[in-house]
Amino acid sequence: MRNLTVSLGERSYPIHIGPGILNRGSTLLSHIDSNQVMVVTNDKVAPLYLDKLTPLLEGKLVDSLILPDGEQHKTMESAMLVFDALLARKFNRNAHLIALGGGVIGDLTGFAAACYQRGVPFVQIPTTLLAQVDSSVGGKTAVNHPRGKNMIGAFHQPKCVIADLSTLDTLDDRELSAGLAEVVKYGLIRDESFFLWLEEHMEALLRRDPEALGYAIERSCVNKAEVVAADERESGERATLNLGHTFGHAIETGLGYGEILHGEAVAIGICQAADLSRRQGWLGNEDVERIASLLRRARLPTVPPAKLGTEDFLRHMAVDKKNLEGRIRLILLERIGKACLPMGVDVGLLRATLDEYGRA
Repeated sequence: MRNLTVSLGERSYPIHIGPGILNRGSTLLSHIDSNQVMVVTNDKVAPLYLDKLTPLLEGKLVDSLILPDGEQHKTMESAMLVFDALLARKFNRNAHLIALGGGVIGDLTGFAAACYQRGVPFVQIPTTLLAQVDSSVGGKTAVNHPRGKNMIGAFHQPKCVIADLSTLDTLDDRELSAGLAEVVKYGLIRDESFFLWLEEHMEALLRRDPEALGYAIERSCVNKAEVVAADERESGERATLNLGHTFGHAIETGLGYGEILHGEAVAIGICQAADLSRRQGWLGNEDVERIASLLRRARLPTVPPAKLGTEDFLRHMAVDKKNLEGRIRLILLERIGKACLPMGVDVGLLRATLDEYGRA
């Protein structure tokens, strides 16, 4: 097991990474100092891991809530189900929540923990690659609104993150590829040598080679932890973690939550951001193709669905947390390994990118 730390002063917490961690109850129990524990999971993960997790909490009052699986269920209505369960069991402000699942469960449970009695502790146990390398780390919690993804949320750091690599054995191939989009993102925004490593080892990752997966997850978490420690509330550098996300969120919102996986939408968005970076004069044609090629090798889509046109994108991109004074702000690439957040984007260039991908 490898232990990393998200350094946030008195709110610092560890990320435990390794195979079979859920078989060792001492790791989890060391972070649970309450007798009241609510495990929030979904109907896809619960049959696989809930019965393995519950015995590790022997001696505590443990309840569980099983929600439907899917991005379309990351809503205020689902959050209310968590609050209902907590109140029905008379859980107090010392209660601990455990998020057992992928990014949807982690975001939703964290949001509920941030709100319940003005904030209770929670633990992240991510079971997808995307959640292990990205969404479980950093304390960004939220639910979706019909007009925009993650528009209702709070910063609420977990007590720890337990990334059991063995849970990826039950992850389907499509979800694995979706997680690789976020892995590639780290190489693009701040870690060029990692991007080069990914170009050499993508097939090993798709084969689920344990050594390659372990390295990719650890390297991604190191990058995420460093960025969060430097900019917890996303006032500067942390915004670069959203490379491809403004485009991607527009795709998710435009299609309807659940129609496309988050990582798939991000992969398309990364390609669009790379194309716009080329139009800004920063990336060359060969750089844009390298990026798209790596994402294709990861078995990810690189062009948006035909049903979304330029005006659809612009309408949805206008509802984004990074926007200022009515201007769309995007994370772009100065080069592979260095991201930037320009104060404004030339709308003409943005339209050119959207028109180009609308014809793809």
